[in-house]
Amino acid sequence: QAVGRASMNLFNAINKYRRANWCYKHNLRFLARFFEMRIYQAHNCFVPSCCELGEGTVFGYKGIGVVVGKKVSVGKNCMISQNVTIGGRGGHDDMPTIGDNCYIGAGAEVLGPITIGDNVVIGAGAVMISDAPSNTVWAGVPAKCVKTIEKRGTLSDF
Repeated sequence: QAVGRASMNLFNAINKYRRANWCYKHNLRFLARFFEMRIYQAHNCFVPSCCELGEGTVFGYKGIGVVVGKKVSVGKNCMISQNVTIGGRGGHDDMPTIGDNCYIGAGAEVLGPITIGDNVVIGAGAVMISDAPSNTVWAGVPAKCVKTIEKRGTLSDF
């Protein structure tokens, strides 16, 4: 069973992104673009090779429908669910910066030049257009803080 699980990880979008990002950083732009296109074809999502996704960050359901902007930076050990959009907003060139140990629920949108702190939970369908301090839970359209988390740990602690 462990072999099956390991082989399935080879076919998810985050794994292809890691290969594309390596190629991008080593100036193998054509190969990086090839991996970007494979991500789009296989998972119906757009994850450019030039964005920064931290170590341990994963996509739910292998990244189906995820869209990430080119200048986006995501921290370590984050969980990005299906159909999430992380990118720009009209009139702004900058993109979101997301901290470590964050959870972004299904269908959420994180838009514009905002900063999401560490240990932040963004609920399903939420539209984030403002900064989120660390250790908070956000929900709604537009998203509002619904809870402050006192416990500081990893994503699994929530």
